[in-house]
Amino acid sequence: MQCNMLEAKSQLSKLVQAALEGEDVVIANKGVPVVRLVKIGAQTVARKPGAWAGLPKAKSDWDSPKTNAAIAEEMTGGELP
Repeated sequence: MQCNMLEAKSQLSKLVQAALEGEDVVIANKGVPVVRLVKIGAQTVARKPGAWAGLPKAKSDWDSPKTNAAIAEEMTGGELP
């Protein structure tokens, strides 16, 4: 199925439903096909809450001026602008 942009704006829900049912939906601009609506596949890995709970905790001085200076020196080779 192909439709022009103006029609797509007013019929978006129907076009999405057609794409979900497997129909090839193409939206054209002035008769020239520009985009295709496609169904996105299901997420393969289920996300679990708390997945980062086992990561090490940041040190209390993680954002201190001394730590930031050390990081800047490491990244720039000691030459600060």
